[in-house]
Amino acid sequence: MREFAKHIYKSQQWKKVRPCIIERDDGLCARCGDPGNTVHHKIYLTPQNINDPAIVFGEENLELLCEKCHGQEHQAKSAAGEGFGFDAEGNLIRRAS
Repeated sequence: MREFAKHIYKSQQWKKVRPCIIERDDGLCARCGDPGNTVHHKIYLTPQNINDPAIVFGEENLELLCEKCHGQEHQAKSAAGEGFGFDAEGNLIRRAS
């Protein structure tokens, strides 16, 4: 989770929308159908869009993903470089070799 976005995940609005997305997606990953555990922003949060409620809280921009699919999403688009990725909470980690 990036520093500029931490307040989002502690907000009352996020605490309301997250369970709605889990329920909407029947608790299953929107990509593979396995049990989901991460509500993912399709349009990534940035300092430029962090105040746009449609991007931050809009149901059209949110999907439930399992840990594997969420990790693949972020690794595929990672600018972190080879050997690094993101965990289920969006933290930068060194991938196992």
